[in-house]
Amino acid sequence: MEKWILRNRNVNVKEFSSLMVSDKVLKILVNRDIKTLEDLSTYIYPDNTHLHDAFKMKDFKHALSILMSLRESFKKIRIVGDYDVDGIISVYILYKTFKDIGLNVDFVIPDRVKDGYGINKKIVEEAKEDGIDTIITCDNGIAAIEVVSYAKELGLRVIITDHHDIQIRKIDDDNYECVLPPADAILNPKQEDCAYEFKKLCGAGVCFKLCSELYKECGLLHKIDELYEFVAIATVCDVVDLEGENRLIAKKGMDKINKTSNIGLNAIIDVNSLERGNIFSYEIGYIIGPCLNALGRLESATKGLDILLSNDEKRAYDLALEIKDLNDKRKNMTVEGVNGCIKIIEENGYNRGNFIVVYNEDVHESIAGIIAGRIKERYYKPTIVLTDGDSCCKGSARSIDGVNIFGFLSDNKDLFRAFGGHPMAAGLSLERENIDVLREKLNSSDKVDKESYVNTVYVDMFCPIQSIDYDFVRDLSLLEPFGKSNSKPVLGDKGVRLCSLRRIGKNKNYISMKIISNDNKIYDFVFFGDAEDFDNNVRGKYGSDVLDSLYSGKLVMRSNYTMDILYEVKIERYNLNESIKYFLLKYRF
Repeated sequence: MEKWILRNRNVNVKEFSSLMVSDKVLKILVNRDIKTLEDLSTYIYPDNTHLHDAFKMKDFKHALSILMSLRESFKKIRIVGDYDVDGIISVYILYKTFKDIGLNVDFVIPDRVKDGYGINKKIVEEAKEDGIDTIITCDNGIAAIEVVSYAKELGLRVIITDHHDIQIRKIDDDNYECVLPPADAILNPKQEDCAYEFKKLCGAGVCFKLCSELYKECGLLHKIDELYEFVAIATVCDVVDLEGENRLIAKKGMDKINKTSNIGLNAIIDVNSLERGNIFSYEIGYIIGPCLNALGRLESATKGLDILLSNDEKRAYDLALEIKDLNDKRKNMTVEGVNGCIKIIEENGYNRGNFIVVYNEDVHESIAGIIAGRIKERYYKPTIVLTDGDSCCKGSARSIDGVNIFGFLSDNKDLFRAFGGHPMAAGLSLERENIDVLREKLNSSDKVDKESYVNTVYVDMFCPIQSIDYDFVRDLSLLEPFGKSNSKPVLGDKGVRLCSLRRIGKNKNYISMKIISNDNKIYDFVFFGDAEDFDNNVRGKYGSDVLDSLYSGKLVMRSNYTMDILYEVKIERYNLNESIKYFLLKYRF
């Protein structure tokens, strides 16, 4: 079930004309509850004054002191990262900074399938054998209680930089306590007694705060600017809230990506045919980021560091082509996995329950989470996708707002070999024979709130198609970067008419359509949603003959085939020419 809600605050935006921004854009921001001149100015034009004092972060001064002492002693440091974009970028930021200030450093990134997530005892033992003095983690480590204890027993120093939630241990029915690893220093703003004001940094964001101060300490202030483009990639791709300090980091970094001098990043941009000056959050989140992510999923995340650290242009372009091919393979595997899971779900009626639990042996375990996310979006139900691991079934869960999937899994923890996560996503492993049991227990739970299963779509502004102009669409870029807590504006129009349909795309699974506005002008739209479902809805409302006529290649100018729509707009540039492109998001007949 889906519900559309129009945001519509009664404020005269003319009083904000000093900001020199389109009235429509100001209306969108006011509708999102950004309604004072100061708040609007801060949002549209963020600057460095909005960065918080890193020394308010718990253990920050001590971590800085340890690293500066290692600069003098030249003892060995090993960075332990993670295999996703945030992890790869975090390693890059630390490694680059440590090298720039003269530290003796190397790094390791665990293999997703062989090693699993985060620092482990094998990594610790190898560090000891290699004569490492200090391990520093990034984007992991906050939950590694036993592993860090082991490292301390072996005489290693450990600094943790992380942004994940702190583990909680139950004392009794009414009391819980936070559990932290016995590291020498822990940089994580989510610690209860951490005074750092902004709690929503990604892993690379925490590293950025540390590295910025290291550069300052070493008189290399100008080097800080070189980090922004990379921490911006991690901030967008790790889907943290794009507000406050994150918004400034991502916005400033996005500007720098468009004129980057990094050889590897330029190679990724070129092989994916991205246009410099026109790289925004979409290009970062759906093209650049997934290229790096594909390495950790299907091969080795270390290649992500290889390309970002490369000084050899030919080598970088060869790597970029290899990475693009790998990402294309990942995309094809994802499409096949989604289609295969949907077939299993429909044949078995799994979509009729409150939770979808689907086992598909053909799914690669590294993309189970992506597939679970796509299926969750299709049915708007919490989804668990399982496949075969080395010794048992492994999988990922993705949830909807209001349904704490981690809580539901916790209620059934006896079924799992292992599980972990948070309210919106989780990973799990279990025996094959427990899959049906898990499905039954989840769907028989009396804790389900049916109201959570209504997908609420917020419409930023009622905006007839014909009222869109170039000034408005250009000014929308001031709202970038888009992402979590700062979604791309959703516009709405009522009673528009379909007059032509055409299938497009490599697999003909998208729709190009011509829509007649309420002042009888024709606009071209593209729909990247479920094409089959769209056709079925047209057929159900207006009949098969109408659907055939719309696909005939002729314009049905006297069309009475009306629908209400939600849509997005953007400016597309080609050979110095600009045009406004319209994208259909949602529809109802």
